[in-house]
Amino acid sequence: MSEEMNPAPEEPVGDDGQTPLEQFIFHQRRGLEEFGKAMESLLPPRFKEHTQAAGNEFATGFRVLIDAAIDEIKKASEMEDHDAHGEAEHEAQARANLAADDEQGEDDSAGGKSGKIRVELDD
Repeated sequence: MSEEMNPAPEEPVGDDGQTPLEQFIFHQRRGLEEFGKAMESLLPPRFKEHTQAAGNEFATGFRVLIDAAIDEIKKASEMEDHDAHGEAEHEAQARANLAADDEQGEDDSAGGKSGKIRVELDD
């Protein structure tokens, strides 16, 4: 009766300052690596090649999607900046008109406003 034994770990683990949790994590990581190798050995040779190509295409698709979203955000930001600049100019013009109206009202001989209302419409 012949028993197959696992080879000794490549990196010996001892009481060289590792906590039990660190030792546990080390063994779990090694177990996952070995499990991955076992699964890989069960799959056809070209499976890995096609899986990698599929992953690359998946990532490329997301890059395109994210780049398009970034472009749309930039466009919206530029439009917002342009609108804010236009609103600031419009508000400055409105303040100038109000100041001119106030000065004109003070110049009236009656001392009051002329009774006219100025209305500005947005385009």
